[in-house]
Amino acid sequence: MAFASRHLSVLAYANGFTLWHCKAPKDAIDEVVSSNYFREAADMLTTGDLVMVTASNGARIVSVAMADIETVIIAPLV
Repeated sequence: MAFASRHLSVLAYANGFTLWHCKAPKDAIDEVVSSNYFREAADMLTTGDLVMVTASNGARIVSVAMADIETVIIAPLV
């Protein structure tokens, strides 16, 4: 399946930081946290944002490691 912007919502916003939630009911967690899954939301995401992901087979909190006009790279929290 592919990313759908209607599945991405803001949970909190302050000082240029956004905490997001993404519900991906038909996608596996490995697909959601892969590079460029969130490409369609590149204009909304900012480096340093956090995304709480709920996928078909689990959940994870990830960080936006890089976001520019066409690329979104997600990194696990360490």
